[in-house]
Amino acid sequence: MAEPTATAATTVTDAPTTLWVERTGTRAYTGRSSRGAEVKIASQGVPGAFTPGELLKVALAACSGLSADFPLSRKLGDNFDATIRVSGDADRENEVYPQLDEIFELDLSELDEQERERLLVTVQRAIDKVCTVGRTLKAGSKVTLSFDVDTL
Repeated sequence: MAEPTATAATTVTDAPTTLWVERTGTRAYTGRSSRGAEVKIASQGVPGAFTPGELLKVALAACSGLSADFPLSRKLGDNFDATIRVSGDADRENEVYPQLDEIFELDLSELDEQERERLLVTVQRAIDKVCTVGRTLKAGSKVTLSFDVDTL
């Protein structure tokens, strides 16, 4: 079943975003959204492409950043810099990531110790409350797979 092709002229709507991947070569896919986004996905070592595991890690870091953005911008202003590094080695015997580690890099030098402590508690609470990716990874999720195949 082919998914609709997204265009650059796609407008913001309340309609759910449709996501899919299309095979573009041997062990290579392009992930797409109905909002026009694209990401290259391939095996380890392919230039210009993410592996699925890397996308999982990037999704976690981005979710943490987006969840923390409001409390951070309220305290630091709209132009604060932030980098969230994420890592975690795969357990290849079981094909899982047993642990993912995030490091949230922020310049809080303009705040005193109490302000820094309060802000970091607020940020942690925001991430714990609204980061859907992190909450899903911590809770686990049921995953189903079905097939839609052409037959003669």
